[in-house]
Amino acid sequence: MRIRHKPWAKPELEASSFFVMQPELKKNKWKESFKREQPLYIELGCGKGGFVSQAAFADPEHNYLAVDIKYEMLGLAKRKVDSVFSEGNRPADNVLLTAHNIERIDMIIGEKDIADRIYINFCNPWPRTKHKKRRLTHPRQLMHYRTFLAGSGEIHFKTDDDALFAESLEYFSECGFEVTYITYDLHNSGYEHNIMTEHEKMFSDEGIKIKFLIAKKIQLPTEGDEVVQEN
Repeated sequence: MRIRHKPWAKPELEASSFFVMQPELKKNKWKESFKREQPLYIELGCGKGGFVSQAAFADPEHNYLAVDIKYEMLGLAKRKVDSVFSEGNRPADNVLLTAHNIERIDMIIGEKDIADRIYINFCNPWPRTKHKKRRLTHPRQLMHYRTFLAGSGEIHFKTDDDALFAESLEYFSECGFEVTYITYDLHNSGYEHNIMTEHEKMFSDEGIKIKFLIAKKIQLPTEGDEVVQEN
């Protein structure tokens, strides 16, 4: 998604108590970066913050780290978090935002930054074959996530894109994940814990069904077996 330059975004983020300017300095230290030490959930590609603001406010017993590459998006996410927590009359003390290229997530999150859950909501589908390695669900990325995802940790993945969803099912299987929940029509599935994102509302209003799955990390095949083949 293209977004116009917002000159106010970076200065406003720099002044925010819950924005991390140099995330590479937090690698293997994210636990102590929050006000309270409690289980960590990570959203990769948080966009305008519609999901993380609602999730973190509704779930004060988990810490939430939200990552996006664009300061313009993160500026909007910061304002969304401010709004949700201000209306709820409590400080945003269990959420942190930071800017980084998720393709290089291993530069800012290490094996000591154990996350119980990763959220990937409406990532770029990168449909052209030569670009598929850039997908946030591509095997190359999933293997990075395995290094900091807890032993039975989960990835929650939502998309409007049929091809991305189908191919991601193969990716999860290749990389040692078991799909424990799947629906091809989230809003008619009866799933009770959904939080609507901005993209989700837009696609739903257009009549596009939302695909959703939960993939649980399991043990990889014995060493020496071929697990990942990059296309």
